[in-house]
Amino acid sequence: MEPRGLMGGFYRISEWIMRLSVINVLWLICSIPFVFFAWGLLMSTDPTQVYSALIAMAVIAPFTLFPATAAMFAVARKWVMGESDVALFKTFFRGYKENYKQSMLGGIIYTILLTIMIVDFIVYREQLNLLSYIFIAFLVLLVVSLFNFFSMLVHYHMKTFQLLKNAVLITIGKPFRSLSTAIMSGAVMYFSTKFTFLIPFFMGSIIAYLAFWNFHLIYQKLQEQAEKARLAEEEEAEKAAELDREDLLKDDSNSSSK
Repeated sequence: MEPRGLMGGFYRISEWIMRLSVINVLWLICSIPFVFFAWGLLMSTDPTQVYSALIAMAVIAPFTLFPATAAMFAVARKWVMGESDVALFKTFFRGYKENYKQSMLGGIIYTILLTIMIVDFIVYREQLNLLSYIFIAFLVLLVVSLFNFFSMLVHYHMKTFQLLKNAVLITIGKPFRSLSTAIMSGAVMYFSTKFTFLIPFFMGSIIAYLAFWNFHLIYQKLQEQAEKARLAEEEEAEKAAELDREDLLKDDSNSSSK
């Protein structure tokens, strides 16, 4: 029996700490090659080593980081939808296996696009002109659409191209939600740099939870709009059918009078 009152609150908090930390650790373990080169990047001072680490991270990310992130979002989806007591290991590795191919293909495309944006930003950052700010805006937009891609990947059954297209469309079509996702994720990453213990235990899982939570609000709104449109169509169809019945009755009455 779950304790109540103050002890119950501490119990629930400790449960969520455990859930978030377990999934975050699993995410990092399944991304070990990427994490290894990311750590090397942080420790590098020579520009050649920095660029070598970045290239290695770009090559490895679609095959390690992206499938692991998809698995983490699969667990976050369960949490947001009310299944807080879901089996962590089973759900994570099932999400890893089921979404590996699509997350890898999407990861290749996103890695190419992110690489182009980062290179362009590096080239134009010294000038600090309008073009450099445009590249920053596109980079933020791309990252938020990546969160929506993972959310849609674990929530829908779609082809990879449809997932990519819809992730971008939702990001552009819901600018306030996209901005809030970017702000929340940025805040988590900022505090993780200040309190580094958050990185290995909480950073990724908290971002995944917040990103899918925001996406789920968009999804519910779209569902409501679709339901309203369906009801409106049914109402119009009923009105049209009623008019057809009235026309038939008029025709029958005219025929009988003749």
